[in-house]
Amino acid sequence: MRKERKETQRREIFGKALKRVQDDVEVRVRVGYPITGYGQESRNRAARQRIPNRAWTDEEGVEHVEVNFYIRGPNGAGKVFGEMYKDKADNQWKFTYLKG
Repeated sequence: MRKERKETQRREIFGKALKRVQDDVEVRVRVGYPITGYGQESRNRAARQRIPNRAWTDEEGVEHVEVNFYIRGPNGAGKVFGEMYKDKADNQWKFTYLKG
């Protein structure tokens, strides 16, 4: 059950990061729209669906998840790196950083 919860969190974080990238005007100008996100540059569907990530809890008990994934649009492609943490005050995931 705990593993399923972690997987759900990671998918939620990937979804938030991808949405932020899709909504970014500069990214749209460079790669076009629509923008898709995926795990690895591969023709293998399973590899494309697997989003590389790392989860940990810091010394203050705050949960962190780091993700990196590829994006593609009609005019180009890129790689995105992001980290989110779970804010103890409101129990919501917030970005530490998101860059491409």
